Amino acid sequence: MLKDEVVNFFGSHREIALKLMISDSAVSQWRTIIPERSALKLERITKGKLKYRTEFYRKK
Repeated sequence: MLKDEVVNFFGSHREIALKLMISDSAVSQWRTIIPERSALKLERITKGKLKYRTEFYRKK
């Protein structure tokens, strides 16, 4: 899941942090692809409106 998608969906880092029950600074430290655990939670929270994409998280 891409950070830009999540920010566009929720509108701010603060809203994302509140939904995931993490700090604002944790969200601001995300790079282009958000952490896998957060992506899974956000797919569930948004009832599939944001999609967990396996191609971003394949183990090498």
